[in-house]
Amino acid sequence: MLAESAEKYRHTRSTTERFCAPLAIEDFVVQSMPDCSPTRWHLAHSTWFFETFLLLAFEPNYQPVSADYQFLFNSYYNGVGKQFPRARRGLLTRPTVADVFEYRRQVDQRVMRLLSELPHDRATEAARIVELGINHEQQHQELMVTDLKHLFSCNPLQPIYRSPSDRLATHTPSNSAVWSSFAGGVTSIGSSAATFVFDNECPRHQTLLQPFEIRNRLVTVGDFLEFMGDGGYTRPELWLSMGWSAVREQQWAAPLYWEQRQGQWLRFGLDGLCPVSADEPICHVSYFEADAFARWSHARLPTEAEWEQAAGTLEIRGSFLESEHYHPQPCGPDCSSPITQLFGEVWQWTASPYTAYPGYEAASGALGEYNGKFMCNQYVLRGGSCATPRSHIRSTYRNFFPPDARWQFSGIRLARNPKSQHESSMPNRSA
Repeated sequence: MLAESAEKYRHTRSTTERFCAPLAIEDFVVQSMPDCSPTRWHLAHSTWFFETFLLLAFEPNYQPVSADYQFLFNSYYNGVGKQFPRARRGLLTRPTVADVFEYRRQVDQRVMRLLSELPHDRATEAARIVELGINHEQQHQELMVTDLKHLFSCNPLQPIYRSPSDRLATHTPSNSAVWSSFAGGVTSIGSSAATFVFDNECPRHQTLLQPFEIRNRLVTVGDFLEFMGDGGYTRPELWLSMGWSAVREQQWAAPLYWEQRQGQWLRFGLDGLCPVSADEPICHVSYFEADAFARWSHARLPTEAEWEQAAGTLEIRGSFLESEHYHPQPCGPDCSSPITQLFGEVWQWTASPYTAYPGYEAASGALGEYNGKFMCNQYVLRGGSCATPRSHIRSTYRNFFPPDARWQFSGIRLARNPKSQHESSMPNRSA
């Protein structure tokens, strides 16, 4: 059991550091906004997690590598102690990047030794903590991608993480789009936790769904350009009140990372500044933008229960972190399938507020702070993105962000009620 945990641990930790290989020292330390953290902080915090919840709990007389790190790299676990303010993480010039990598090395050595020496009667609980820590680090791998992209976008030199010539080949583009029908009825969603899941995915429970239809593919850049061309960002009747306030206050006129030059829309990515591609899934849009687009399309966003029923037992395929695209890819030859692009590419906003499932109970102790205390003023996203590790995602996975969040790879899938069916929800736009 612990040998398998050790191998997963080793692989996850090396994946994190492999992403850092192209970075300059200066890239590790800057914070571009309060929602983003410096790459160095992600490296240290994911290490702090294993030190705090594994080594301190299981290794007798363990002494932390640095008492200061216990304060500097605690994110939000009040049960463990105080935290350095999130918005000020970019002000830390020390410890150095080299210090943090040394911190990782020391903790890795101690963890591997612990997993080789731990008594059998404690193996199950230790393996559970290691699995949680691995999934926690995978979340931070995704955040390292999204936070670095935001950081680079703030630099007028527009740094390139991966040059365009190094990008992997894209899929065959396709413009087909159809609606898939689901009968509704009593269905079960959530996880029975036979394998690792986060506590917010449990318990599995029954819910009643009305008949619904869901778009077989993601909304594309081309679709969204039509929304923009029809005055989407200037028509208050399309927007929720808070969304319209965000449009005006933040002066939204296009998705995040887009800019217009000489009449052409360009988007910034880790491969630099490139023309937008009409066949790619739209990304870096907020819940407010997704909802406004759905209303403009005479449709709506799916609930998370509808999304999960549509996902069913489909194979998890798509562009993930391992693909190293770091940008959503167009729909491939299966774009005329009844349902596709459920996983990878972009996180899909749902209409569901992030709340507890019936019967949910947070874990005891500090680890109980992981998910439950954030169940307020956020919306659920499903499916993973091009920055999500493939082994991290599943059909029951619930991501969540505030409705104005845009820096994640968040996109749109449409749903509608059968009674509102038209010849096309977007006449002559995506057929």
